[in-house]
Amino acid sequence: MRLQDKVAIITGGGSGFGAGIATHFAAEGARVVVADLNGAAAENVAAGIARDGGTATAVTADVTARADVEAMVAAATGTYGGLHILVNNAGYSHVNKPMTEVSEDEFDRVFAVNVKALYLAALAALPALRAQGGGCILNTSSTAAIRPRPGLTWYNGSKGAVNTLTKSMAVELAPDRIRVNAICPVIGETGMLQTFMGQEDTPEIRARFVNTIPLGRMSRPADIAAAAVFLASDEADMITGACLEVDGGRCI
Repeated sequence: MRLQDKVAIITGGGSGFGAGIATHFAAEGARVVVADLNGAAAENVAAGIARDGGTATAVTADVTARADVEAMVAAATGTYGGLHILVNNAGYSHVNKPMTEVSEDEFDRVFAVNVKALYLAALAALPALRAQGGGCILNTSSTAAIRPRPGLTWYNGSKGAVNTLTKSMAVELAPDRIRVNAICPVIGETGMLQTFMGQEDTPEIRARFVNTIPLGRMSRPADIAAAAVFLASDEADMITGACLEVDGGRCI
């Protein structure tokens, strides 16, 4: 198994891409901390992993609150004795609409969850990763950072920041043997789908988005999880600073 005995934290692990990543990591032998603002959802994912023979614990955490992030890391090190992999997956978006109609509170929340959370996670997790002699950070970005869609301007900008931060972190942390990469999913079949669409999820509206993806479908949690397992594994030991497009050709 590619992640045998690794300890991994996945934020936003209670649903969508995060749940897929947590489940796949556990199947590959990782001991997983499922962190989510929705504690019940995190518990459900952790319980499912345990039923399948994996090892997981759930933590309720707001990734924009420093105390919660510190507690999340402490749960990993206290329960499993260390930390090898941090997946900054929790994300937030305003509804698809004109940029001037996004409220200041919405703007602040987008940048708090998508950008500030990476800062807080680094402060809390780097000592633990360094203590292990290195490790891996994965940031869930988006094709919005590369080929932005209208109506999501401030969300697009937050994910552009994620890509730049990923590359800068990779350079700065390379001497510590901490690899930092990002995954850029195309619009996915998750609970945030209708937010990105900005309208009801009907077959006609969905087809309009699918038609922009050359491979002819949206991304799924399993797609993102497969990429995450590879980037977190020793097979990717020479890969850092990459922003991997898992997008069915959307960014071509």
